[in-house]
Amino acid sequence: MIPCPLTITGGRLVLPSGAPVPGAVRCADGHIVAVGADVVPQNGDQVVDAKGALIAPGLVDLGVFSVDKPAFHFGGITRAALMPDQGPPLDHPARVRFAAQSGKPDMWVHPLAAATLGLEGTHLAELALMRDAGARAVATGRQWIGDSGVMLRLLSYCAMLGLVVVTHAEDAGITGSAVATAGEMATRLGLPSAPAEAEALAVARDIALAELSGAHVHFRQVTTARALDLVRAAKAKGIRVTAGVTPAHFMLSDLELADFRTFCRMSPPLRPDADRKAVIAAIADGTIDVISSGHDPRGPEDKRLPFADAEPGMAGAETLLPLTLTLVRDGHIDMARAFALLAANPAKLLGVAAGRLETGAEADIALVDPERPWIVKTDKMAASAGNTPFDRRPVEGRVLGLFKGGARID
Repeated sequence: MIPCPLTITGGRLVLPSGAPVPGAVRCADGHIVAVGADVVPQNGDQVVDAKGALIAPGLVDLGVFSVDKPAFHFGGITRAALMPDQGPPLDHPARVRFAAQSGKPDMWVHPLAAATLGLEGTHLAELALMRDAGARAVATGRQWIGDSGVMLRLLSYCAMLGLVVVTHAEDAGITGSAVATAGEMATRLGLPSAPAEAEALAVARDIALAELSGAHVHFRQVTTARALDLVRAAKAKGIRVTAGVTPAHFMLSDLELADFRTFCRMSPPLRPDADRKAVIAAIADGTIDVISSGHDPRGPEDKRLPFADAEPGMAGAETLLPLTLTLVRDGHIDMARAFALLAANPAKLLGVAAGRLETGAEADIALVDPERPWIVKTDKMAASAGNTPFDRRPVEGRVLGLFKGGARID
C-alpha cells in the first residue's frame, strides 16, 4: 500500500553539501518529489512538523551481520547490507532472495552474496544468479581470501557483472588465531596477537588485483595508518577502491582491552592510539568513504568467556549516528560529510537510489536532533543483545522520527 503524499516542514535540510538549511521535503509514491526552502504542502498531504530538527536521509548501513529491526529503527537506519556470514551462508540464490525480503516493508535488507561456496575461499559461488536474486554486492565475509588466484578470478568476474567486492582486510596467514594487535597492551595481557601489518599486506594485494582486474574493491574496515596510506595512494592513482570503518576504530584504542573487556573484542582488533588518530584523519581527508555499524549482537554465551575465546563483534546500530556526530562536534567533518559517510556513499556502492535528499530519490528520511543527550546502556538497548563497548557512555544525537518510502515507522 502506497502512503498518501507527505510533506515534512519546519526542519533543517541535510543536503549533499553545505551546512543544514531551513526547508521542507515533499514525498509522493514513495519518492522525494520536492526539496528546498520553498516547498509547501499540497491538498491532501500528510504534514509533519520537524520542529527545528534535522531532516536527513535515512542511514544505509553497509555490512551488518544480523537483521535487527528495532535496533536499526532506533538508530535511523532504513537500509542495511547483510553480510553473507549467516547460517547457512548466503551462497545460494534462494537464500539471497529470502534475505532480500526479510525486512520489508519498513526495513530494506540488501544481501551481500558470498564470494565463495561456504565462504571457504576456494570455489566461486553462483554470483550472477545471486545478483539476479537481489544481491547488491559480493563479500568475502569475515575472512580474507588467501588464494590470490581465486581472488583474481572473483574480481574479474565481478568487474564483468558490475558488482562491488566487499573484502575483509587481514592476511589470515599472519593473524592466525590472534585476538589483539601486537604491542605493549597485548604483551601485558598475554593475549595472542598479530602485527598491524597483516592489514596492510592484505590491502596491498587486493589493491594490486583490483588494478589488474578493473574491479571495484571496498575494504569494509581499514584501521591502520599503513593500510590507509595504501588506500590513499591507490585512489590518487585512479584505482577503483573504497574504504570503510566502524566507530569503534575511531573512538577506541587497544587500551580498552584492560581488564580483558570482551565487549572490546573486535575483528579487526582495536589498534594503538596512533592508528585511531590516523583513521580520524582519513575520514576527514576523504580516504575513508563509509562509516558502518558492523552490527553483530552477541549474547552472554559468546561474550562472557575468556578474552581469547570470546566471539568478536559489537551491537552497533543504535550508536552509529551519535558516535559519528562526535566527529562533527570535534570539527573533523561537517554535517553533510557525516551523512555522506552514513548514507549517500554506502547507497552509491550498493547501487540504490537512496541516501540523499534529492528529487527522485526514495523517501527514506530521518528526523534527527543532533544535540539530544542520552546515555548508552547495555540493558536498555533495542538490539537482540547489548554487547557494546560504549556502555554508560554519554552521547548526543537522537532520531526523533523515521520514514521508509514516505511511510512513518512507529
